Amino acid sequence: MATGVTPAAALGRNFSDTVLSSLATLGRALRIGARALRIGAVDALTLRFQIHESLTQAWFLIKVTAVPGILMAIPFGIILSAQVGNIVTQLGADTMIGAAGGLGVIKQGAPMVAAMLLGGAGAAAIAADLGARTIREEVDAMRVMGVDPIQRLVVPRIAAMMLVAPLLNILIIVVGIAAGFAVAVTALDVTPGSYWESFGSFTTSLDIWVSLIKSMIFGMLVVVIACQRGMEAKGGPRGVADGVNAAVVMSIAAVVVLNTVITQVVTMFFPVRMA
Repeated sequence: MATGVTPAAALGRNFSDTVLSSLATLGRALRIGARALRIGAVDALTLRFQIHESLTQAWFLIKVTAVPGILMAIPFGIILSAQVGNIVTQLGADTMIGAAGGLGVIKQGAPMVAAMLLGGAGAAAIAADLGARTIREEVDAMRVMGVDPIQRLVVPRIAAMMLVAPLLNILIIVVGIAAGFAVAVTALDVTPGSYWESFGSFTTSLDIWVSLIKSMIFGMLVVVIACQRGMEAKGGPRGVADGVNAAVVMSIAAVVVLNTVITQVVTMFFPVRMA
């Protein structure tokens, strides 16, 4: 009788190896992030923080995410307002369109869209840059010269991402709500006054702060994963491409899971305030 591994066992082993490998990669990324935060805090206290490099990286992230952010926020606001409007119109609550659409954009739409843009365009660019430096042995040369690559390369990119993430989040909120308002007024026959009144009755400053904090957490997660995948690239250009793909996929997947956790925690401690 021939002996061998059954398909079910092989599939189970492959699945477990993939999960363990992903968890190990995430652990290394979080370790890099913790070290970068510690180094960044020390540099800020000793007035050695790389402000120019951080602003350069921030401007690059703005250039690659601002226009796509606007283009994604417009249809998101329109679709959300149209779908919610159809439902509340059937229930006879037209005045609630502003509250439902605005809260949807602020609490879920803006942080997720910002994270996906930063995870797609930003993470890909960061992983490609650091991956190219790694395979050209620039990172090893830094270590030989006594320069910490975490301090020189990772810390400015984390600072840039933490700066750009809330700005992009605010941009998406403004554009998304404006697009939803335009649809509600022109297509759903909602008066501008009732739209903004319901929006103001349900939306609080806490919702804005939670949205901004979520975007910063997502940005931190995205940039740490991108830096880790870039600095661990190996095998030439193919390794850089694999690192870029892994950075994009892992960052977006991690953001989706983390958003679910944060949403449940926030809903548990801060339920929706009734008008």
